[in-house]
Amino acid sequence: MLTATANTAQAFNVKDLEKLKKTNQCPKCDLSRANLKGADLNGANLKGAQLYLAKLSEANLQGAKLQGAYLKGADLSKANLNGAYLSKANLTGVNLSGAGLSRANLTGVDLRRANLSGANLTKAGLSRASLSKANLSGANLSKANLREANLQGADLSKANLIGANLIKANLSGAKLNGANMYDANLWGANLSKAKLLQTVHGLRRANLTRANLSGADLKRADLRGANLQGANLSKASISDANLIGANLTKANLSGAGLSRANLTGANLKGAQLYRAKLRGANLKGANLSGANLDGSDRSGANVSGADLSGATWPIYGGSDDNIKCKKGSIGVCKR
Repeated sequence: MLTATANTAQAFNVKDLEKLKKTNQCPKCDLSRANLKGADLNGANLKGAQLYLAKLSEANLQGAKLQGAYLKGADLSKANLNGAYLSKANLTGVNLSGAGLSRANLTGVDLRRANLSGANLTKAGLSRASLSKANLSGANLSKANLREANLQGADLSKANLIGANLIKANLSGAKLNGANMYDANLWGANLSKAKLLQTVHGLRRANLTRANLSGADLKRADLRGANLQGANLSKASISDANLIGANLTKANLSGAGLSRANLTGANLKGAQLYRAKLRGANLKGANLSGANLDGSDRSGANVSGADLSGATWPIYGGSDDNIKCKKGSIGVCKR
């Protein structure tokens, strides 16, 4: 049943509401500030509709057509939007907490500062969506398509991002504390100054090829088997992180804090480790061939079994006096 309460400021059009009630079709209608809480609008056509500040909490909008709709400030908490079409809609500041958006099409949608905490966005299409400073804490984004999405400063703490597509996404300054990014694809993503503390499975097996992680907080992060080939990790905090078997070929780790990090069996071939802090790091069996460790602090580091062939190696820890390790240098740099 559809009900609505008039409001003196920007009230909805009564005729438009009646049309929606009778036909479930109301493209480009004015339903601003309408009270549609709990309404059954399954499959409704609301393309280009004005739904500014509309009350749609707990409404059934499954499969609804909302392309280009203006929903700024609307309340869609706990609404069912599974399979809904929302491409190019304006959802700025919308409340979608606890909403169902599984397989919804949100391509290019404006969701700046929106509340999506606890929302289900499994397999949702969010490519090129604007989610800057949005609240996605505890949201389920498993296998969601976030390619080239803007998540700058977004709160993704404890979010489920398993298998998500984040290719070239902007996650600079995002909060990813406690997030699960297992098997996520972050090729070319921007994670500069992002916070990834205490991540569940962390970035295990994640694809971070050429990603920008400069200045990122990755302390104690789980990066086992992650692909960080060509990634920028300059000045990143990676102390106590688990990087067992990670691919860091040609990665930029200049000035990075890697104290006590576990890099057992990691591939650091050709990596830039200029002035990196490797105090107490475990590099057992790692591939450091051709890596630049000029000025790095390796005090207490374990390099047993590591391949140092062709590496630039400081004569003393933190020294700028270097030697080039001879081919076949394993565990010890041979001149």
